[in-house]
Formats: sequence, C-alpha cells, structure tokens
Amino acid sequence: MPLALDQLLAQCAALHHHLCPRQVLGVRMGMLAGQVLSLELPQSDKRLLTIMETDGCGADGVAVATNCWVGRRTMRIEDYGKMAATFVDTVSARAVRITPILEARHLSLNYAPEAKDQWQAQLIGYQRIADEMLLSVQEVTLKIPLEKIISAAGKRVHCELCGEEIMNEREVRSGEKFLCKACVGEAYYTTNEQ
Repeated sequence: MPLALDQLLAQCAALHHHLCPRQVLGVRMGMLAGQVLSLELPQSDKRLLTIMETDGCGADGVAVATNCWVGRRTMRIEDYGKMAATFVDTVSARAVRITPILEARHLSLNYAPEAKDQWQAQLIGYQRIADEMLLSVQEVTLKIPLEKIISAAGKRVHCELCGEEIMNEREVRSGEKFLCKACVGEAYYTTNEQ
C-alpha cells in the first residue's frame, strides 16, 4: 500500500535530520512518478530506475518516495544542477522526466499564508499545491539504451593500464584492450604523484 505524503515526509526528515522544501519537492516528484507510470511506490523490487539531475535534499526525497537508491543501483546521479528526475519503468521502458514548475516558488506564498518567510512558504506550500500546478511531466526517450545504463551486475575486468578493477560493464574498449574511463582521458581527477 502506498504511503501518504505526511508519512514519506516524516521518513525523509528522519533520514535528513530536518525537512526542507527540496525534500518535499523530491517526495512529490517520486509520488507523481508512481501515478504516471502506474507503479506502486515506494517499490519493493527494482522495477523503477531514477536518474536524478542533482544530488542533495531533493534526491533524498525522491529516494524515500520511490525506494530508489544509489546503493541498490536503482538511482543514478547525472549532476546537471537541476531539481529534475527521469523515472524509468524498466519493464515497459517508458520514461518520464519530472521538474518543478518555475512559478511554484512564488505560488507557494498563496498556499501558506501563515508562513513567516519565503522558505517556510515553500516548505508548507509545496505540500499543498496540486500536482499539475507544482510539477511538470514530460515523456522522454533515453539516449543511452536502458540495458547499458543498468548494465550487468557482477561483471568485472581489470584496466590493462592502471590495473584497477572495473565493475558492471563500465570499461572502455580501446583496440584489443579493456581500459577504465580515467585511463582513456575521462577522469574527473588528476593524481598528485610526481
């Protein structure tokens, strides 16, 4: 049985040690994804894959509402710095991208007249605003095949340059060699070794 908004927000607040507007948005986004995709959330299996476009509070809200987590390999972070997420039904391959409507921040004032400031208006208002006035839903098609995003758990190779283990089919083939992304120039870091 799906959990109610207040139950999910209580779980999120316990996880995060407070409740903020982005957590509320994340929970609402996750709940709406379940309705749009006709999935019972939070899920007990791994049918839903979520691709978050930011980390932080909003991602925690989505995780609590959907039971998609990085550690369960049901959530990916593609950090575009946007409060947005794409929800993918891995059985049907149907994908929807959900974002807050820009006007929602200002609209929240109308839904929380008791609020002391804009932050509190968002915290309260985001809980009260109807889905269609708070969130935008777009049907999307993934540019990368779903099978490649999910990959095959447990597959391992060693990079033939640095020797580090590469898991879940994330290696890059360079000629006859298997290399890690760092060794083919896609590293997010440089080493400090002399």
